[in-house]
Amino acid sequence: MSVPETLHIGDLPCEIRLGDVLDRLRETPDNSVDCVVTSPPYWGLRDYGVEGQLGLEPTLKEHLDKMVEVFEEIRRVLKPEGTCWINYGDCYATTPAGHEAGADGRIRRENDDRTFTQKPFSTIQGTLKPKDLCMLPNRLAIALQDAGWWVRGEIIWAKPNPMPETARDRPAVAHEKIWLLTKSPRYFYDKEVVKQPVSGGTKSRGKKRKPPIDQAGQGHKDWCSYMREDEDVQQTHRNLRNYEPAPVAVWKVGSRPFPGAHFATFPPELAQRCIEAGCPRGGVVLDPFGGAGTTGLVALRHGRRAILIELNPEYAAIARERIEKDWMGPTELKVNQAVPEPDVGPLFTNLERMEVL
Repeated sequence: MSVPETLHIGDLPCEIRLGDVLDRLRETPDNSVDCVVTSPPYWGLRDYGVEGQLGLEPTLKEHLDKMVEVFEEIRRVLKPEGTCWINYGDCYATTPAGHEAGADGRIRRENDDRTFTQKPFSTIQGTLKPKDLCMLPNRLAIALQDAGWWVRGEIIWAKPNPMPETARDRPAVAHEKIWLLTKSPRYFYDKEVVKQPVSGGTKSRGKKRKPPIDQAGQGHKDWCSYMREDEDVQQTHRNLRNYEPAPVAVWKVGSRPFPGAHFATFPPELAQRCIEAGCPRGGVVLDPFGGAGTTGLVALRHGRRAILIELNPEYAAIARERIEKDWMGPTELKVNQAVPEPDVGPLFTNLERMEVL
């Protein structure tokens, strides 16, 4: 039996593990990953032409069962204080797309060189009626919650450049959801690094002081009644929200294609917020559905180590080339390069401590 291939990228603390996601996760030690940032294949959306891919389960129940199985392994490898960020899109129940595919099941029409077939099977099944919104992100979050995960946040990724739609009887879709999940009620979250400026200038707020206990002994009285007016505090920043309406443009991130990929990739700005908030510097970031390598690219840029798992060798090659160009080109960001601590754990025992260039 051949050993699954792992791609290394020079001396960078990043590896791309080729193969089935469950098989490669089972090789990973318990409690060894600080943060997971990923976008799994959406159910019934497209066929990437690779045997064993997720998203082609014939029924919604089978798909959710498979996703729960994968995320059980992810929960095992995640540290108790770790965070898991999942981008997962929705769809409408409909019949397969009307494009003709070649003998290999892939579309080849004029200049269209996409490596997938859109809408490979009907998603009209069970209680899903034609034109129904399938509610896939919510169903997945509930299934993972039932499996033992803590669902800590529902984030709206608002897209300023959404795909055009022809529907005339509903609003066009211009967002996707990101779920923040944890395996413990207490976990790493750096609210300071993702704080946002207060819009409209600073606001003066009084400094609170501890009020007396009320006579009934029921706890402190209204905090707002006890302000020290002689000590004003200038509030310049506030916590990141799960959606930021205008004029503050946060979590408003466009999809980002790039040459070489035949799909819209996970935006680097989106991955950056998840990694900076949910992973300590020098920690390990895992993307079990590595795709074009965006999570690994961003993790390295911001001083973290990265593990990517990818089933499709073509996409793994794209990810490797993309990360190499980012680090070997004139715009490289090696000043932020990840520097493993002396005790780097079992995942990176063969990597020497790297110098910051």
